[in-house]
Amino acid sequence: MTSQCFDKAKALIDAANSEDPNQENTEGKSWPKELLYSRRMSDMLERYVPDADNAMKLAASAQHIQRWKSPRSDYPMDRKGYHQWRAGLCKFHSDTVADLLAKAGYENTFIARVAQAVGKKSLKTNPDTQLLEDVAGLVFLEHYLLDFASKHPEYDEQKWIDIIDKVWKKMSVQAHHFVLDQRIKLPDALAALIRKAASE
Repeated sequence: MTSQCFDKAKALIDAANSEDPNQENTEGKSWPKELLYSRRMSDMLERYVPDADNAMKLAASAQHIQRWKSPRSDYPMDRKGYHQWRAGLCKFHSDTVADLLAKAGYENTFIARVAQAVGKKSLKTNPDTQLLEDVAGLVFLEHYLLDFASKHPEYDEQKWIDIIDKVWKKMSVQAHHFVLDQRIKLPDALAALIRKAASE
């Protein structure tokens, strides 16, 4: 039964992320953006914590579930609006995955655990939330930081160190070692900068 619930839940999450109208190209293939992100989260979780349980596997898949449905443009374009958007996203992701897990047949305790992690509740005190934050940070450094950098040529070195530092501080010591031990592929153009930021 548990295996059936997992397979159904994973299929529902993948189907939901496959609806993303935004496409991203990688290795000659076009992907729905959030489906690709979901796959990268799952891959990183497998590398980072190979024995992660099904709750964390589903949480990783659903980290950005249907993110495009809650765009940044729906909120004021200032700092307060940004924080409102982030809080709204967490609730949206949490509620969405909870609904899909219920449809897959999971019990309330399991659903609450996954939803709490996806909703980023109790970071630093909830091991599940911290694990998901670690994986998200690792995925950002490996797959998304370079593209982000290309969109901001006006940023100087100190600005980049500040950005990397914010990501770094959300991650655990275990995740720090995972990066510094070269367990992820850092973009060549930024590898030295990431290590410099990590050492400060």
